[in-house]
Amino acid sequence: MTISRRDAVKAALFGGIATTASGIAPGLGAALAKVPAATPVPLRWIDGTAPPLHLGQTVGVAWPRGRLRKGAALSVSAGGTAVPSQAWTTATWPDGSIKWTAHAIPPGTATDALTVAPGRPAVPTGAVRVEERGDAILIRQGPVTWEVARSGEVLIRGARHGDRPVLGPVTLVGAVRPSIEGVPVDFTGRVERVTIEQRGPVRACIKVEGMHRAGPRGWLPFTVRLYAYAGGNHLRIVHSFVYDGDPAKDFLSAIGIRAGVPMRGAMHDRHLRLAADGPMFVEAVRPLTGLRRDPGSAFRAAQIEGRAVPPLDQMAKTVRDRLERIPTWGDVSLEQPSAHGYTIVKRTGEGHAWIDSAQGARAPGLAYVGGPDGGVAIAQRFFWERHPSALHIRDAATDTATLTAWLWSPEAPAMDLRPYRGVMGMEGFPAQNEGLDITYEDYEPGWDSATGIARTSELTLWALPATPPTATLAAMAMANATPPQLMADPASLHTAQVLGDWGLPDRSTANRAAIEDQMDRLIDFYAGEVERRNWYGFWNHGDVMHSYDSDRHQWKYDIGGFAWANSELSPDLWLWSAALRTGKAQAFRLAEAMTRHTGEVDSYHLGRFMGLGTRHGIQHFADSSKQPRVANAIYRRHFYYLTADERTGDLLREFLVSDHALTTVEIGRKVPSGPPAPTPPGTVEMGFGPSWTALCGAWLTEWERTGDPKWRDRIAAGMDSIGRMARGWLTGSAPFELKSGRYLDPGAKIRLSHLSAVFGAVEINAEMIQLIDVPRYKAAWLDYCRWYNAPRADFVAKFAPPAGPRNLREGHSRLTAWAAHAEGDTALADRAATEFFSGEAGLGTWSTDPRRTIKDASGASVVEWPGVSTNAASQWGLAAIQLLALVPEAIDRGTIPPWSEKNKSQQVS
Repeated sequence: MTISRRDAVKAALFGGIATTASGIAPGLGAALAKVPAATPVPLRWIDGTAPPLHLGQTVGVAWPRGRLRKGAALSVSAGGTAVPSQAWTTATWPDGSIKWTAHAIPPGTATDALTVAPGRPAVPTGAVRVEERGDAILIRQGPVTWEVARSGEVLIRGARHGDRPVLGPVTLVGAVRPSIEGVPVDFTGRVERVTIEQRGPVRACIKVEGMHRAGPRGWLPFTVRLYAYAGGNHLRIVHSFVYDGDPAKDFLSAIGIRAGVPMRGAMHDRHLRLAADGPMFVEAVRPLTGLRRDPGSAFRAAQIEGRAVPPLDQMAKTVRDRLERIPTWGDVSLEQPSAHGYTIVKRTGEGHAWIDSAQGARAPGLAYVGGPDGGVAIAQRFFWERHPSALHIRDAATDTATLTAWLWSPEAPAMDLRPYRGVMGMEGFPAQNEGLDITYEDYEPGWDSATGIARTSELTLWALPATPPTATLAAMAMANATPPQLMADPASLHTAQVLGDWGLPDRSTANRAAIEDQMDRLIDFYAGEVERRNWYGFWNHGDVMHSYDSDRHQWKYDIGGFAWANSELSPDLWLWSAALRTGKAQAFRLAEAMTRHTGEVDSYHLGRFMGLGTRHGIQHFADSSKQPRVANAIYRRHFYYLTADERTGDLLREFLVSDHALTTVEIGRKVPSGPPAPTPPGTVEMGFGPSWTALCGAWLTEWERTGDPKWRDRIAAGMDSIGRMARGWLTGSAPFELKSGRYLDPGAKIRLSHLSAVFGAVEINAEMIQLIDVPRYKAAWLDYCRWYNAPRADFVAKFAPPAGPRNLREGHSRLTAWAAHAEGDTALADRAATEFFSGEAGLGTWSTDPRRTIKDASGASVVEWPGVSTNAASQWGLAAIQLLALVPEAIDRGTIPPWSEKNKSQQVS
């Protein structure tokens, strides 16, 4: 017997199913016990085909409820043959069965025919192992041994290939200026805590935490994870730091990772390599090519190929006797100050001039220094996208070279995280509301602070036995710059009924095809806008703009709350939902970059705003509205479950107590009618959406990850208290008890907000109702879904006036669709389709490609989508996905109206 999610929901709504302590509804246990065993899950590469090289993979797989018992062994196979793999559970269903698992496979050549199924995993021949020593942790990776420090100013003490040292100390480095033009003061990371999170055999993970220090001062807390895969000779590094300085006097002017490299052998056997967007920079400390006298072809070829040159007695005497007259080039720098240009310069040493060596547009971000008996390479993902970045090789003509990956180059101007504006007479709420009215920016002095924001970067560090061939280095650079990514087949994820209501792409009818085509075009449009509009930079990469200025043919980058989107109306969720159902690389990578951005830069990780995020604005921290709706776990769950990314897991836990931030940060402090009335002790005023549902996303994820029932009970308490209110979800907001997780009933009052359901409430409610049986809550949510978009006359007849400010009709059509599906109501389904196709306060659906290329006043070509805004695009995308899943027949019966630019002139807020 197979019980669908929707059948269970419908039965709970109208049959009053209750759950047992185990979370299984009475009568369902026997049925679930008869569910067939788990079937193999295909894995696919998001780029469509297997890559020539990958550096180790971790991929998440979902399992239907009851199919896989706790502790079941799982194996990855290729064409029926088991490949080395390591599996662990990342989430469970309420009945204790496995919901999500993660699987790691070693690096190397990839295959297309990978599947995950119950069975004993194969063990790698050279398993990665972790050994604990008194003051260090050893990671043994075949012939390579890494020594990780437990404390002190060194992150990694070194690495050996066999008995030969190939890597010296690895440190976290940077500099800070007391003013924008001040003299920089260097700082170094100090390790304070090390945790072994995984020990192998395929994947090991070490978490290192600490502070950067400049003299006695400790600041910029960091978390660095080191990942080692069996069969590799590299560590994947995930580097996160929090800016905890004072933006008025702590101007961060450099931050990076530095590796020491033992240098052996003659100067002409020391090799320098930098990956470029053309031919690789392939040189030696002492060049033997291009000389006036020829050392011999064997010598020239060896140096270019990265091999030791033949014995010197075979070299032409005219060169051999004059080797010391050839300058040695010990220092090389690659600077990427923008997304469209890099330079490579080199010099013989400090105190001497830099010589221009090469230029290009976009460097992949890999550097190598070493020789025939060992060397080190480091690569930085999003190297040009997150400019100003740099790669520096220093002192290659000495016994120890240094190789530094600069996340922010010391050659660039210092970071300026000060507010972009002054007070402008807006000390009080009335003036601030006037500012909001004209520029859409919520401003308040002192609230536009960058203190507490964070950034996560990804790098790869190789300890190599010899200089790799140029083609190998190029492949390494590409594998780091655009990492191949496995993903569970979307059909298997859909069968598992995870992450809300969605279906697989369906072009079986004209209307469905039109929606699917627009979905692809819209994602392609945003991917193109990232490039065309240069949405790049250290703090900006991953975000998109909020609204478009058709007069300037420019996004409103300088107009208050119309600038950076900061997750407003759920672009993260739209892109992840699209990736979930298609498995396409374009949607996946846009969503991944956005998750890395919005979870770090747009949210606060310490200080008075910790646990909250910042509303959309010119700077990612500029708007004074700090709310849980941006620091929203619902937007991070997809990435965590699809990749098992531990840093995202940290953020999901970080936001578990975001509700407590509301005791000191009043998010409704300057509404036009004045601040809300004081709430009873121990409570905060909190909207059901977007605040409470955002918190529920974190609590639900923690319950799934740990099985701890206190998180389920906290959600259930809120659900039950909302369900008991006379107006249910239509109540909108109420005092929330922090200790119990319950709402206090404010009485039979309707308070509608067009924002309540558009920050993930629809999606997380689908999961909550699937997993936690609170019949009165389901009824309250169903009531809200039926009535939010109802015709005004019907709404007034049902509830009496006023009908409330009901906006975003197009996006809210998915509420109507949910109610129609839950009740099997065809007329309601048709209403949902009509609302969706109306395009009212939304984007509208086009039967053809609406993108157009125009000429601006200067004659330059500009690509535009008439009437576009990220709010409208995100809500259209989410509504489209859910209507296709819930009421596809109604979509077929609907009519796509002809759209003109005049129809598209509405602003969506």
